[in-house]
Amino acid sequence: MSGYILKRLLLMIPILIGVSFLVYFIMSLTPGFDDPARIVLGMDATQDAVDNLNATFGANKPFFIRYFDYVIHAVQGDLGISYRTKLPVAQEIIRRFPVTLKISLISIILSLLIGIPIGILSAVKQYTALDNVSRVTAMLMTAIPSFWLGLMLLLLFSLKLRWLPSSGVATWDGYILPSISLSIITMGLMIRMTRSTMLEVIRQDYIRTARSKGVPEQSVIFKHALKNALIPVITVAGTNFGAQLGGAVIIEAVFAVPGVGQYILNAVNTRDLPGVLGSVILLAITFSMINLLVDIIYSFIDPRIKSIYAK
Repeated sequence: MSGYILKRLLLMIPILIGVSFLVYFIMSLTPGFDDPARIVLGMDATQDAVDNLNATFGANKPFFIRYFDYVIHAVQGDLGISYRTKLPVAQEIIRRFPVTLKISLISIILSLLIGIPIGILSAVKQYTALDNVSRVTAMLMTAIPSFWLGLMLLLLFSLKLRWLPSSGVATWDGYILPSISLSIITMGLMIRMTRSTMLEVIRQDYIRTARSKGVPEQSVIFKHALKNALIPVITVAGTNFGAQLGGAVIIEAVFAVPGVGQYILNAVNTRDLPGVLGSVILLAITFSMINLLVDIIYSFIDPRIKSIYAK
């Protein structure tokens, strides 16, 4: 298992290089990339001041040299200085990342706690009214845009009922509306995925054998069927958890949450290259670690996978 983890960690290196290069290249195509000093100093600054600051930034160097310099500094933990806030990007991200992580964690936990039980119940009660309602509800959940739901929740619970704060996360209840808005799509996916995998598993021969031996239906479902049905569900949950970290950009903008998502949005709007690159690299690292964690969880659910890793 340790060899597998080490192999996956090494594979993260080309992934991060590819992500950083792609973002760096895309940002190089935007107007003003080759003249960051003008963005920092403004249009009223003298040309001499702009040239001196561009020389400090290394903006007059060729593209690949600038990218190579950035990678060397990033490996050492230096993600540059934000053009907008004049603060180290690493410091800004570290300060904001816990907020985004909390929202994403609450969101994925809500999706699992609600989506999996409904999916199991829908599979066990196939073709009943309960199954039809859960399927329609799941389809609606996956079709509702998160930002639209966030705005509706904001109007209802903040402006109309005044139960929850409309912006910020100064108190614990500030996380409720952003987390619900972010979880709705994943919750619908959990319902559909759990239902389909449970239906596939409960039709297997070993499930019929367990029932023929008189094993209680509750044990058949939760002890025999659910464990095997959870493997693809965990894959979807892990992938969506990583996606939620990046998808929090819009939700954080709707609820004015001071997280990484809002930081990325502000950095893009102000052409803050160090801010964009540092945030994207952090999210890529987090997403890769989540995928690694999902693979490790597999081994505890399915012993066959653990035996493959042990080779």
